[in-house]
Amino acid sequence: MRLNASNSLFSKSFTQDPYPVYAQMREEEPIAKLMFPDGQFGWMITKYEDAAEVLKDNRFIKDMTKVFGSGSQSIFTSNMLFSDPPDHRRLRGLVQQGFTPKLVESMRGHIQQIADQLLDNAEGKDRMALIDDFAFPLPIIVISEILGVPIEDQDKFRVWSNSIIGASNSEESATVYQHMQEFTAYLGQWFEKVRQQPGDDLISQLITAEEAGEKLSEQEIYGVVALLIIAGHETTVNLIGNGMISLLQHPDQLAKLQENPELIKGAIEEMLRYNGPVEFSTSRWASEDLDFKGHAMKKGDLVVVALDSANRDGQQFVNPDQFDITRERSRHLAFGHGIHMCLGAPLARLEGEIAINTLLRRFPNIRLREDAGKLEWRPGMIVRGVKEIPLSL
Repeated sequence: MRLNASNSLFSKSFTQDPYPVYAQMREEEPIAKLMFPDGQFGWMITKYEDAAEVLKDNRFIKDMTKVFGSGSQSIFTSNMLFSDPPDHRRLRGLVQQGFTPKLVESMRGHIQQIADQLLDNAEGKDRMALIDDFAFPLPIIVISEILGVPIEDQDKFRVWSNSIIGASNSEESATVYQHMQEFTAYLGQWFEKVRQQPGDDLISQLITAEEAGEKLSEQEIYGVVALLIIAGHETTVNLIGNGMISLLQHPDQLAKLQENPELIKGAIEEMLRYNGPVEFSTSRWASEDLDFKGHAMKKGDLVVVALDSANRDGQQFVNPDQFDITRERSRHLAFGHGIHMCLGAPLARLEGEIAINTLLRRFPNIRLREDAGKLEWRPGMIVRGVKEIPLSL
């Protein structure tokens, strides 16, 4: 491949706009072996067809203990995202009852109320920090209420989450380890309170099931709750942030949505496809020596899917680099594919719909306060989002 991976991939310029590099990779070497920021060598999958196959191919496993042994597991990997059947089915089954489409839809009125209350604080002002003032607090309030953890601890969750998700090199390891320890200690103290006085929240349900001798171990309780706190807000923060950037960079689409707010569902799907909040899948490993599309992969090889690249594949999407909120519903991979498809997708979609339509309705003259090219994108190998979006109201 003519692409200089070490210079082009994972650099600051790549993080700002990875799509030209992805286009070149899809053309020249769509299944590429390269070195990731943490020093591991592995395979990156960039084409839609290949990505969809990897995401549902049971030869690519998620449980790292099968590759690196039991010592590789932590509370952040003891959950359904890092497990394979039958454990995956057991773990996911206990949690998904709190995220059914019907139950999520019943939360619409309450989420709308939260959005309005947050935006009340911006009334009469001429500017807003979108992430700090709105895109972050909305989903963290919602997931905190679902789980039963104190909303006033949301700033702690943000520090821990940003550190754990953004970790991509050894220089950060000491800080990340400290934040993991703080997060674990916090959860342990909170679980103890729940055991003494359980409520009707999801954490209480999971702990009650554990104490009744049912399907979760202590380690798994930690893992599931850590995943829900982190993933339960990260995806939505970046869906709202990236979605608003896309709208503000395309004034015709912004005007179309303001004039036709009923287009919001399709607009959210296009935001997820065009510049999705999760750039890469979490890690998979080859469970055996295998051939994938003519590439010899060895047992234990790391495989990562570039979701945002797959969603710009011209063989799957017409005019893939065009942002069109009226695009026919697309089978994008923003929430994954197969058994590991994000169970929080209905909640993220609903929060995104309410957040963006409410923002545009209440502040119809909203604009970026600086050039979009100057926004600082967060580093890391999972989420795609900016640190802040300064807006003029």
